[in-house]
Amino acid sequence: MLVLDPELLDDVFPTTVRARLESVADLQLPYGVSEFETPAAQEALAASEVLLTGWGCPPIDEKVLARAPRLRAVIHAAGTVKPFLSPQVYDRGIAVSSAAAANAVPVAEFTLAAIILGAKRAFPLSSLYRQRRTRRTGGDLRHHHWLGTNGITVGVVGASRIGRRVIELLRVLDVTVLLHDPYLTPAEAELLGVEVVELDALMARSDAVTVHAPDTQETRGLIDARRLALLRPGALLVNTSRGRLVDTGALTRELVSGRIDAVLDVTDPEPLPAGHPLWGLPNVFLTPHLAGAQGNEIGRLGALAVDELARFARGVPLNHPVHADELERIA
Repeated sequence: MLVLDPELLDDVFPTTVRARLESVADLQLPYGVSEFETPAAQEALAASEVLLTGWGCPPIDEKVLARAPRLRAVIHAAGTVKPFLSPQVYDRGIAVSSAAAANAVPVAEFTLAAIILGAKRAFPLSSLYRQRRTRRTGGDLRHHHWLGTNGITVGVVGASRIGRRVIELLRVLDVTVLLHDPYLTPAEAELLGVEVVELDALMARSDAVTVHAPDTQETRGLIDARRLALLRPGALLVNTSRGRLVDTGALTRELVSGRIDAVLDVTDPEPLPAGHPLWGLPNVFLTPHLAGAQGNEIGRLGALAVDELARFARGVPLNHPVHADELERIA
């Protein structure tokens, strides 16, 4: 059963992916549903062994599970399952999978572009260029103690799927990479080939900091006023994770002062209220939470989900399972 916003169905499952889906599974309904209350949806739910979910999926809770006696797996053709998945799913022994790994690809690519353009001071210098209609002067560049990516230090906060992908992509640059993640094992750190440090050290040593930690009670406000003050003048902060990980008030003060730059795909709140100082600052590049899969990137999520469905149908382990004990520390 396809459980997602019907308007997204063709984006998530473009023609070739849809054909493979139909070769792997018998669809209870040919279209996606975003609620379980209609007679057709209830009949399909009762007969389904797998829910293939996506953006717009309603909560899968005890009430829904009671109507789904045959359900054996929830395969999510999007990122996080936390907003809609009840713990009772795991109590029933139902397998869960997510396409978060596919969604990590465009986020990491966006992050790499943000670091490169941010290090080049493309955003504030573009603002000056529009104002002056002349090429930048040497004085504009001397305001910063560094410009460009050659030899800089990049701090990655969080060895999530996205954080690890960012580390891979950063290998194309001549940079030193620092990493902070309290859950990382020494063996994993060695495989990643980066220097693992405490967060305060990362903030103090990095020219660019990129945030990829999950939004949990533990991480909210992780980048606070004290840690922002550790950043050296001219440092760049990139946030493609969640706005609540960074203290908005403290970040605003740092950015208004011009001491640091930022590329923010997420904010807290989101969007920022009209008239907020960050809307008009030349050293801040704001985007509307678009780093994740968009447009033709969305088909990757459906393709991964169908791959998982095919594995489940063959009785082999899922490549991208989401386990109950991971929910507290994933996005």
